[in-house]
Amino acid sequence: MIEKGYDPVSQIVGYIMSGDPTYVTSYKNARSLIMKVERDELVEEMFKSYIDSKGW
Repeated sequence: MIEKGYDPVSQIVGYIMSGDPTYVTSYKNARSLIMKVERDELVEEMFKSYIDSKGW
């Protein structure tokens, strides 16, 4: 995504908040890939990663 000038964080946040997969570019099949994972699972994994990085 970055190589095409897209902000992956904004795209993923837009998708998670709205549920609309068009927030994610179709470049290199990114939209299809992100739709294979449930939004709640994405949020869960991000929180786990954040908490682990903080050593909580």
